[in-house]
Amino acid sequence: MSVSLNKPEISVVIPIYNEQAGLAALFARLYPALDALGASYEIVFVNDGSRDNSVSILAEQFRQRPDVTRVVLFNGNYGQHMAILAGFEASRGDIMVTLDADLQNPPEEIGNLVAKMREGYDYVGSIRRKRQDSAWRTYASKAMNSLRERITNIKITDQGNMLRAYGRNIVDLMNQCAEVNTFVPALAYRFARNPTEIVVEHEERAAGESKYSLYSLIRLNFDLVTGFSLVPLQFYSMMGMLMSLLSALLVVVLVARRLFLGAEAEGVFTLFAITFFFMGIILFGIGLLGEYVGRIFQQVRARPRYVVQTILQQKDNLPALPPGVEKRTVGRPHD
Repeated sequence: MSVSLNKPEISVVIPIYNEQAGLAALFARLYPALDALGASYEIVFVNDGSRDNSVSILAEQFRQRPDVTRVVLFNGNYGQHMAILAGFEASRGDIMVTLDADLQNPPEEIGNLVAKMREGYDYVGSIRRKRQDSAWRTYASKAMNSLRERITNIKITDQGNMLRAYGRNIVDLMNQCAEVNTFVPALAYRFARNPTEIVVEHEERAAGESKYSLYSLIRLNFDLVTGFSLVPLQFYSMMGMLMSLLSALLVVVLVARRLFLGAEAEGVFTLFAITFFFMGIILFGIGLLGEYVGRIFQQVRARPRYVVQTILQQKDNLPALPPGVEKRTVGRPHD
């Protein structure tokens, strides 16, 4: 099935980072699933600085299906969400679908998201029916999702699932943003007028292992919370006022005890405990404030978010570059 890339209805954006072991299985399921939809489509692979043989495999796949395949090659590793944003900038579809390369989200589910988008929704998230992750990761993810929703007021049931569909209007708004650190599903939710979610299947990884360590997941949630809410800063401001009041009351109590009961050596250790507790709270608050200051620092440097080394695509389908945009540099860096 040969489909023109000039104006496809569906664009599928897939970030790639060291996925050589599972790419063959992905191709074997992805292309037939999209061909079966009977709609024009394109697949945009974004290589996020892979150190294995992923680039060669993607280049070979482009040679086999140049009519519906495009490959964006970064010059380094900038992160999953920067790769997705680069894919959005390179895509031309009316319906944009993001998909991980590990096949935990079956490509056959893309049709369900597209059908939901055609009902008039501009953002369709997905909820994994039965997660195939380890127990600790499932529970940790649910706990963080609940906390994140209370802080940011962004209602995403399954934040870790990247199988999602976005309308062209949402993608155009995201392309105008110049945020250094962002979380694509949450950013889309901010712009969506009519969002919804559907339940999708979830499978074990076809090959390899997750690129997200525990630290990466914590780092992602810090970026998400500090990028979409000031509640943590406001919380610590209120906590500081409460601590100040309690400290003043404690001083009054200690002075009264000293005047009426005399000195008590036993109370020294209690004071030490209270002091260390306050010190811990203060250090944590300084660290939280540092998160926000760090985001400001990254933003004001105005460096490119990512650098595109080259794009593999048919020459007769090259889009015109907007005035003032260079070919090799797009966006801003992700540290």
